[in-house]
Amino acid sequence: PLRPSIGQTRAIEVINKLSSKVLIVHCQSKDDDMGAHGVAINESISWQFELDSFRATLFWCNLAVEDKHLSFDAYDADRHRNFYISVWDISDDGLFGRYVSSGYRHFICRWNSSKKDCRYP
Repeated sequence: PLRPSIGQTRAIEVINKLSSKVLIVHCQSKDDDMGAHGVAINESISWQFELDSFRATLFWCNLAVEDKHLSFDAYDADRHRNFYISVWDISDDGLFGRYVSSGYRHFICRWNSSKKDCRYP
């Protein structure tokens, strides 16, 4: 399979689609910590990054709202390659990812699931 090129820019967006709560989002990579942010309903947090020289870029996020939590990989160079999810919708049901090329929305996992329980395409 093709791998993304070194220095290629990627963008990630996490959107709060909850019905009535502020979402706490804390995303980071090995080198960059985006910090924790309160994201209001129908608002989002986004960032851009360049793939590292080893093509091993990994960003993961921890989400929390009241007594619910969820952790997931927002970008994994090994898994996403050239066909990747860049928009993550967080709803009352859990985590959904949207594909860059088609806009197709895919269910990933429910609240309070462990990372290993998330079903990445």
